[in-house]
Amino acid sequence: MNGILISLVVVFGIIAIAVLILIWKIVSFKGKKLAITICEDIWNVGNDNPLYTICPMDEISKHHPDLIINLSASPFSYTQHETRLKVMKANVKRYQTPMIYVNQTGAQTELIFDGCSTVMNADGSVIQQLSFFNEEIIVVDFPFSKTEFFERKKQPPVRLIHDALVLGIRDYFEKLGFKKAVLGLSGGIDSAVVLCLAMEALGKENVLSVLLPSQFSSSHSITDAKQLCESTQTTCEVISIEKNFETFAETLYPFFKNLPFNLAEENLQARIRGVLLMAFSNKFGYILLNTTNKSEAAVGYGTLYGDMCGGLSVIGDVYKTQVYELARYINREKEIIPANILIKAPSAELRHGQKDSDSLPEYEVLDKILFEYIENRKGPRELTEAGFEKQLVERVLKLVNGSEWKRYQMAPVLRVSQKAFGIGRRMPIEGKYLS
Repeated sequence: MNGILISLVVVFGIIAIAVLILIWKIVSFKGKKLAITICEDIWNVGNDNPLYTICPMDEISKHHPDLIINLSASPFSYTQHETRLKVMKANVKRYQTPMIYVNQTGAQTELIFDGCSTVMNADGSVIQQLSFFNEEIIVVDFPFSKTEFFERKKQPPVRLIHDALVLGIRDYFEKLGFKKAVLGLSGGIDSAVVLCLAMEALGKENVLSVLLPSQFSSSHSITDAKQLCESTQTTCEVISIEKNFETFAETLYPFFKNLPFNLAEENLQARIRGVLLMAFSNKFGYILLNTTNKSEAAVGYGTLYGDMCGGLSVIGDVYKTQVYELARYINREKEIIPANILIKAPSAELRHGQKDSDSLPEYEVLDKILFEYIENRKGPRELTEAGFEKQLVERVLKLVNGSEWKRYQMAPVLRVSQKAFGIGRRMPIEGKYLS
């Protein structure tokens, strides 16, 4: 038996070597030798964690190609383009060969492809670069002139995130044949930003906002939401849920055994809103946009089957502090989102006087811990050594790890960071972390 296994290993090894020999070829075209590479074939260079034991370009370079062409479907994150440029420069300098980098444009559910195809000379200078998030075709003459130089102004992350989310919404709807969106408008920053993004992606005539106030809703939340709809010229319906809530409370009263008002009654309001929003979706064919941000999703600050329901999570990969940046970007030329929405304390308004800070650390601190834990994958010891309070770190990480079951049931999240919830960060629900 062992002899048979050894023979099989030898045979498959010979086949593998033969395949490798066969694939390291160049393409001859009009007297030029082209090295055709696919996506990560160029990412072994300068990579501390190589993807392959054999570097494809090391083998292809033995044929002395005149030009590297890389065909990519490289997903967007707001830091990815700068990383790509470094990888391209490392390749052209190592192999002393110019490159045409061709990247996909458009969105596929969670993943957004930003395009930005680039032509680079052998010295690392950028000859041409297409725009972000648009399908474009250009013609370049080869060999490239060493005197030419193209420099596109570096885009701030907030603009890239904004444009990526607009494209993500638009493609999600167009590719699935949907036309109209509905969302719950609360008078808060998250739903305000989602409304503006949806309006830009789909057109103001295709976005319906539903304001669902309760007896705990502040008057300014209602007026702020209405003012936002006026400034965006979008349709808004107002449906009070106070009677609905009272009916449910009355129904449950005999079973709640005079226990005090708590999370059950808070979540009940969120779920009433979810039911009503989904009714609009079913009746008119709207797709419900989820307005949960990444900070909330990370620590489980949301109600499953309530404010966490929806067909697409628009800002589920955008931290709360980044949501404020997006709001200011949307207001860059004129006030669209009312100023009061940006300056008031965040609140779910599920009980009198409630503020997010009653349950969570201030977002400026929380988001820093979340970023280091999720994106940079730092553990509790590293976070404490970085200066964060030990008890706070333990509390936040326990919230994150204990909320995986909620995130597992979220709508698809548009990815704009290096580590988004969903396909980008798979963790077991039943894992006992930090226990």
